[in-house]
Amino acid sequence: MTLLRIDKLDMNVHGLPILREVSLAVAAGQIVGVIGESGSGKSMTALSVMQLLPRGAHCTGRITLAGQEVLTLSEPALCRVRGRDAGMVFQEPMTALNPLQTIGAQVAETILVHERVTRAEAMERAADALTRAELPPGRFPMSRYPHELSGGQRQRVVIAMAIALRPKLLIADEPTTALDVITQAEILDLLKRLVREEGMGLMLISHDLAVVADMADEIVIMRDGEVVESGAAGWLLDNMRHPYSRALLAASSHQPERPVEAPSDVLLDVRGVVRDYAIRRKGWWGGDGAFRAVNDVSFQLRKGESLGLVGESGCGKSTLTRAILGLESVQGGEIRAFGHSVGRGFPNALRAGIQVVFQDPYGSFNPRWKVARLVAEPFHLMAARPDDWRDRVARVLTDVGMEPDAMDRYIHEFSGGQRQRIAIARALILRPEILILDEAVSALDVSIRAQILDLLARLQGEYGLSYLFISHDLSVVQSITDRVLVMQAGEIVEQGETAQVFDAPQHDYTRKLIAAAPRLATEAERKA
Repeated sequence: MTLLRIDKLDMNVHGLPILREVSLAVAAGQIVGVIGESGSGKSMTALSVMQLLPRGAHCTGRITLAGQEVLTLSEPALCRVRGRDAGMVFQEPMTALNPLQTIGAQVAETILVHERVTRAEAMERAADALTRAELPPGRFPMSRYPHELSGGQRQRVVIAMAIALRPKLLIADEPTTALDVITQAEILDLLKRLVREEGMGLMLISHDLAVVADMADEIVIMRDGEVVESGAAGWLLDNMRHPYSRALLAASSHQPERPVEAPSDVLLDVRGVVRDYAIRRKGWWGGDGAFRAVNDVSFQLRKGESLGLVGESGCGKSTLTRAILGLESVQGGEIRAFGHSVGRGFPNALRAGIQVVFQDPYGSFNPRWKVARLVAEPFHLMAARPDDWRDRVARVLTDVGMEPDAMDRYIHEFSGGQRQRIAIARALILRPEILILDEAVSALDVSIRAQILDLLARLQGEYGLSYLFISHDLSVVQSITDRVLVMQAGEIVEQGETAQVFDAPQHDYTRKLIAAAPRLATEAERKA
């Protein structure tokens, strides 16, 4: 039975065309993956189904959901449809949840809005929904607040809210983009189980073809507001005809051409580092304690080398990064860069030699500054800003593939990929020797990610850079690093040449990480 059918949907916002003749269908028990880059119209198609559109939006065509013509429904009728007939899971759970309400109250609210039941009954059904989302109240009390949960647990709360009324259709918009590979695999398994056990249809929106290929029965590929190709998942992967579809497939398994140069001098030496956090236990007799985030970590980074650091969320990667940057003190061991101990007294001239590129460039920039000032910000590490600073900014912007006239624009005027190029330019303005890339491409579309990886490979040769590449995306680490460190619960559990670790992992946790990572099967594997 077809739950959702979209026929020749057109949508514009204040006259600007957004969607053009979009058609797709989702049946009961079926998973339909919608693929495309940012701006392709994936999310706007989903929001059109729910009619959660910006002001000035106008739709034509037909959207039939569970036998109802969505575009003809009044707002009160649409409110009854949302949650009951169709539920939606958003990309960022922390923004979808109310930080001032407990998780139990938020799931129960979905039920109270739609049905005349007592609060006690709503809370009982909320507990059932959380259990179905693999957050049983026995282990995760409903009195917890969102900030007390991990990213994966928060996403399960959002899923519980979406399935609380047992809708016929579930729309998941990039539900795993910011999650590590193990948590991502758990969330995807949960969604597959819900489809299988409850017979609901799932519309899965993603920019990651590997994720969708492993999940979907049907795949719909969108570009610039149009469906360019669609079909059964297995058939489509072997018979892609549209150039854009083939480009997405190629970008998903892209391997940048990297300079081949034997690593030489040790630039960064981490020796037995320990980082503890003081914690205050609850209660009169709780007392104080400590949580060990990093435990006896040692490694070296040599000139011209790319070193990967992988592990799930909470393993200590970011804590170790802050210690290397001198932003946090350590309780044991030592971090030495360029032969000097990192910490108090580490001279600015040497500090300039270690720069960082963050996951979210927009969040790491001051939105009130123009690009010229943003890129020039590291000059504060020098005794005085050089007189030719604008010329230097223009040169480094050119090096990262941006036009010099970007200097006089604000950061909100650029796409995600362009912002990351600007972030890389800022990191390079002082000509550092070490670049720390903290999840620098994890939020990018696969085609933009391929471009940034090519850029990093080229810059490594041109600038003589050494990379510490921190990521939960194993495919990225595999494609751009020489050696890899695997981190679990604050400790390095395995390290070695990248190819050796991925081809013959020795530790159970490494094998678990590799098994959880989504991977596009080769044509031969699909035909076998």
